Amino acid sequence: MNGVKLILRTLHHGERDLVDDLTALSERHRTEHEIHHVATDVAAWSREHVQRLADIAIHYDLDLDGPPDGSSHGLFATLRKKASERGGSHPEPGLLLLRDLREVHLAATYNSLHWEMLAQAAQALKDARLLTLASSCHPQTLRQMHWTNTLLKALSPQVLTSP
Repeated sequence: MNGVKLILRTLHHGERDLVDDLTALSERHRTEHEIHHVATDVAAWSREHVQRLADIAIHYDLDLDGPPDGSSHGLFATLRKKASERGGSHPEPGLLLLRDLREVHLAATYNSLHWEMLAQAAQALKDARLLTLASSCHPQTLRQMHWTNTLLKALSPQVLTSP
């Protein structure tokens, strides 16, 4: 069961990070209305995942925090990213958008792998509770990945080849 605890903890942290990344994407690209609104909407999925992971972890003698409240945890992540941007030159808005989309995509991919591992462990253990959780959350993570991948494919040629 230690492996299950490890995956639950890893997913909890990963989903919290994804909330931060999606919130930063939404805030940083507020003028891109579709990106702003979709990022806000899909961040809600990860917030729900964080809460569901915290709720189920209790059954495995694991204490995880609830979802980020959207003020402090996300704010600190945004401030860290803004501070790191100040250290170098300011990238063009298109390049910044590609970088942010890449970060979100990688975070979602990281979580997707762990949802798959949790589902496999749940099947091996015949644990319906874990299997239900993974089966309901993983498809949303896959949709987050699909959304960022589609945007990266659409925007990369334009941004990367413009003078």
